[in-house]
Amino acid sequence: MPMIIHFSHSQLQSLPILSRAVAGCSNHNSVGEIAARETLEQVMADALSKCGSKRSSVRAVCLAVSGVNHPTDQQRILSWLRDIFPSNVRLYVQNDAVAALASGTIGKLHGCVLIAGTGTIAYGFTEDGREARAAGAGPVLGDWGSGYGISAQALTAVIEAHDGRGPSTMLTSSILQTLGLSSAEELIGWTYADPSWARIAALVPVVVSCAEAGDEVANKILLKSAQELASSVKAVVGRLGLCGQDEKGAFPLVMVGGVLEANTKWDVGKEVIKCISKYFPRVLPIRPKVEPAVGAAWLAWNFFMKEYNKELCSR
Repeated sequence: MPMIIHFSHSQLQSLPILSRAVAGCSNHNSVGEIAARETLEQVMADALSKCGSKRSSVRAVCLAVSGVNHPTDQQRILSWLRDIFPSNVRLYVQNDAVAALASGTIGKLHGCVLIAGTGTIAYGFTEDGREARAAGAGPVLGDWGSGYGISAQALTAVIEAHDGRGPSTMLTSSILQTLGLSSAEELIGWTYADPSWARIAALVPVVVSCAEAGDEVANKILLKSAQELASSVKAVVGRLGLCGQDEKGAFPLVMVGGVLEANTKWDVGKEVIKCISKYFPRVLPIRPKVEPAVGAAWLAWNFFMKEYNKELCSR
């Protein structure tokens, strides 16, 4: 995006997107440091090339990257950026959830974001800069409201029904048909042949369709998942005091990710809001109209302007 100095925060939404580039995974925990660095360098080079710009013309960069969970992660990626860009370029590194929040608040870091796609995380900021997160530790460590968590529970329900340890469920025939399998026994081989999170999370639409058709097992899985997601938000809001001491204050809740998309009759996002509203009646749900990458660009502008104005005042 262009860096226009004489702009107000409210005008940010009118900034044009000069170019867009797409690349693969940049989470160093998943693909390793070398591959992550190469991906980030390539996607930034592509974006600059598409709009005819050079590195020397860049004023600020904000990378919001999955896998940034600790200051050491930030410092590692900042060191990569310093090798690429001139010394006068302002560089900022955040967790990808922060950009998702910014995509719903026009780059302002205040409120809470809930992401529920393949994985899930809740992340929040107060206006004075305090931050907190909940979940986001991966399925092994309890991200049960995620797409992976929903699908894993459904697969487990199929096996339990087959064994006689659980109730019969429409999930059995629906999942087997979707995967082209003929028996529940084959499901075991399919699952462990490639237990990647995204591959398993792709079964969420099957769980939703079964719940919409009245299957009680699928319905319980989605209800439990919505409650798990709501509990992550509740934890963040409570730790930061986003609703004030009386818990009656308003706060924005940005909702991002395929699990929360309101495109089905069984609306997980709507159920999450219903759960959260019991604790925080003035929650303000926001479904962003732009992608998180735009949120990262808005963050770069806001961070840059904050430093720029501070320097002007000190002169």
